[in-house]
Amino acid sequence: MTAAGTDQPANLAKGEEFCRRAASVGADVALFPEMWNVGYTPCPDDDEGRRRWQALAVPTDGPFVSHFRSLARELRMAIALTYLEQHDGGALRNTVSLIDRRGEVALTYAKVHTCDFSMEAALTPGDGFRTCDLDTAEGTVRIGAIICYDREFPESARVLMLQGAELILVPNACEMERNRTAQLLARAYENITGIALANYAAPQQNGRSIAFDGMAFEPDEGSRDMLLVEAGADEGVYVAPFDLEALRAYRRRETWGNAYRKPRAYGALVSPDIADPFRRDDARR
Repeated sequence: MTAAGTDQPANLAKGEEFCRRAASVGADVALFPEMWNVGYTPCPDDDEGRRRWQALAVPTDGPFVSHFRSLARELRMAIALTYLEQHDGGALRNTVSLIDRRGEVALTYAKVHTCDFSMEAALTPGDGFRTCDLDTAEGTVRIGAIICYDREFPESARVLMLQGAELILVPNACEMERNRTAQLLARAYENITGIALANYAAPQQNGRSIAFDGMAFEPDEGSRDMLLVEAGADEGVYVAPFDLEALRAYRRRETWGNAYRKPRAYGALVSPDIADPFRRDDARR
């Protein structure tokens, strides 16, 4: 989809329309692009513009999210809704809430790797990665979420895999080009997880929403294409059919994931130290 800037009533109405379209073609989960309620509109640099932008934030228990909770209950379809969140103590977060088909919030995740080199310096980073068991008409699936720039760090998807994620949802708001698509493919491959990304359509971004099923090889070890769906640049509803039983069988027999990792050698991964050439004055640990 493309958003109507910061016009929240218009974005709410369009989001509902697309959710209804997704339900009509049998989707179990509808996934929004990043920070949908404000259309990922940047925070202005001037004080007055910044205050107006901050005032657009919505709480998880407010009417914007509640509208989609009611819609999920009506459609009997889970909805992964994204928004600029008004959090505790006035903090603002870049958030996705996974609403189950009964209208309950099963998972709320705030973006950990905020783009601190951009307008996202105005946001408070999330405090960790989370998964939940999502009940669907086809059974229960363990789901986690990362948001846009989280993709750039393999630890994001790795932590979700270690928490049992079978499917990772990725709201997005940047150009999806060859390198980022390959990066997402690698996250699915190395963690043996399904992964689905929803991006803004052109001209807001370039579309190319995409999903991979996480199964790189056949039982006879022949390579297979993990691509489930890749959208074009235009708006639309695209369905990615994940075969969970096949994925679970693949996870039981293959060597990636967690079986042969050597965590004792990974100490540097949790060190806060930064060395040249990667020092940045605006980096937040």
